[in-house]
Amino acid sequence: MRIVAKIISPFCFVLAAGAFAAPPASAQSAGTTFFVTSTGIGNGGNLGGLAGADNHCQTLAQAAGAGAKTWHAYLSTQDANGSPAVNARERIGTGPWQNSKGVVIAKDVTELHGDNNINRQTSLNEMGESINGYGEQPNRHDILTGSQPNGTAFAGPDDRTCKNWTSSTQGAAMVGHSDVNGPANVPTVKSWNSEHPSRGPDGGCSQRDLSSTGGDGLLYCFAVN
Repeated sequence: MRIVAKIISPFCFVLAAGAFAAPPASAQSAGTTFFVTSTGIGNGGNLGGLAGADNHCQTLAQAAGAGAKTWHAYLSTQDANGSPAVNARERIGTGPWQNSKGVVIAKDVTELHGDNNINRQTSLNEMGESINGYGEQPNRHDILTGSQPNGTAFAGPDDRTCKNWTSSTQGAAMVGHSDVNGPANVPTVKSWNSEHPSRGPDGGCSQRDLSSTGGDGLLYCFAVN
């Protein structure tokens, strides 16, 4: 009996240890194709250009278990110094896109810029958490986009991209509201991607400027494949 006990005990120990092993990565996280960043880069509108913004999306997705996909930030840039404009709608893939809970926010680019399902409940960060919106403290619903309502870049001399995401002082950035909410007397308050330009005492693109109107330098991230 002692011999049997010695044989069985280690086997039971292995089973018991297995019972307490960490669970595998969430399938919902792996299936995520859209999220709002939980944090900004921290340098106002200076994101290190589109490459820096995309890297931020990729890094957060990786940490949340969805890094096997290629992630891009929903950002436009403007025609400047001989470089053509880039349209946000053309750099995010074809969809469909769903949040970390499996809720589809848009089936394709057309629906994304039309009757989409982006709102306070569906605009979750990479960890499945909601983003503070209008009326909450601190309000963080201003999301950097640099885009017009149809997802294209702005033409003309007015800066709407913090100098193509390289400035943390002068300039301005167009933002959208992740909760599609705000003061009732503002006609564009329901826009997820083109609500108002940033502004503030430091010139419009500092971290303090972004915070002053209810933002935190957050981004929309989309899986392009």
